[in-house]
Amino acid sequence: MSASLPSAPAPLPPAPAAGGLFAGARAAFAIGRVRWSMLGLVFLATTLNYVDRAALGIMQPVLSAAMHWTAQDYADINFWFQVGYAVGYILQGRLIDRIGVKWAFAGAVVVWSVAAAGHGLATSVAGFMIARFFLGLSEAGNYPSCVKTTRLWFPARERAMAAGIFNAGTNVGAMMTPLLVPMLLSVWGWQSTFFLIGAVGLLWAVAWLRRYHDPEQHPTVTAAERQYIEQDQEPTVAPMSMLQVLRLRATWAYALANALAAPVFWFYLYWLPPYLNKTFGLGISVTKMGLPLIVIYLAADVGSIAGGWLSSRMIGAGMRAIPARMWSMLVCALLIAPIVFASGADSVWEAVAYLSLAIAAHQAWTANVWSLAMDTSAKSAVSSVFGFGGMCGAIGGMFMTQLVGWVLTTTNNDYRVLFTMIPCAYAIALVWVFFVAPRRIETPKGA
Repeated sequence: MSASLPSAPAPLPPAPAAGGLFAGARAAFAIGRVRWSMLGLVFLATTLNYVDRAALGIMQPVLSAAMHWTAQDYADINFWFQVGYAVGYILQGRLIDRIGVKWAFAGAVVVWSVAAAGHGLATSVAGFMIARFFLGLSEAGNYPSCVKTTRLWFPARERAMAAGIFNAGTNVGAMMTPLLVPMLLSVWGWQSTFFLIGAVGLLWAVAWLRRYHDPEQHPTVTAAERQYIEQDQEPTVAPMSMLQVLRLRATWAYALANALAAPVFWFYLYWLPPYLNKTFGLGISVTKMGLPLIVIYLAADVGSIAGGWLSSRMIGAGMRAIPARMWSMLVCALLIAPIVFASGADSVWEAVAYLSLAIAAHQAWTANVWSLAMDTSAKSAVSSVFGFGGMCGAIGGMFMTQLVGWVLTTTNNDYRVLFTMIPCAYAIALVWVFFVAPRRIETPKGA
């Protein structure tokens, strides 16, 4: 009896062409749509995440009048959010790698939704501090969960695009909050507004638990799409201890890069309105102040997606993933540099142009540095790596707030110093990543 020959492996589905953005999207959907529905869920979570944290700022004048807050009271309330956020990043990252993204992400959203609703029960500064701490602690689970989902569901050629899409939810939330919250506030009052925001998050958690499965267990994903997702060959790495995670070059490459660049986005969130108001006298008019901010955040959405598309196109053209991320980050760093001219702008729209370019390039940078962390971290450790780096970014954001206050006080509100420092942060981060980031997925030392 003759021996039977082994069957040849099934060919991989064709990769999306390295053409235009829309042509690539059509080709990606042709391979399968399940991974994009998973991405849609994390995009919605990111949008809710930002609405929940930003609602307090919109309602601050009403709450300050009702509860007789001082400026220091409001600062203390937000400080405890940042403390919870920094602690939550590393705790949530470890939890996601240990129990899986399905249950960890659902748990995080349930807790942050309850914490958001809990603002409506607070009757003192201490009560709001407690609610903000637990909101920050649980909201820190959003980005490690989104990154883990992207790492599991997308091959390297699509990760940056996917990261850019879900991160665009941040800017969508930034635009939705000032439009929706005042309307809810006028109809139901501030307590019910917090309750409603929390309820929406609980509905998302139910949808997530019903619809999310890892690719290997998903009941509707096709064999072709699963094969496409798993096309990148990588070593099988057992779960790592936190000590092993901290010994990885990938961890420190991402952590310091994030500590340098992530606080810049906090600067934009907190200080762009005061800068525009001081420089151009815009006041709080919706048309004068609101329209420039909407333009800036729309540009951030475009940059978030375009940055992912850029490195994805490079990979589709044959470049390896990690060099593609680094070249894309270099382009982003160069596009950020013109922000140094913003403080000398002659008109508000000239300043908006510089700021829009910078924040768009920042979001493009973010999509690629997150993808670089995914490309160099094993599936079993990516949330831990991201959680540690996120904690470093959150701590950097706390220091950024103090640094900005000191610079503006020392220089009599001269923003030129800050706008000059921003491109330097990305340049240092890029050099650090180039020399420290590994060129392949790391296995723990001694494994």
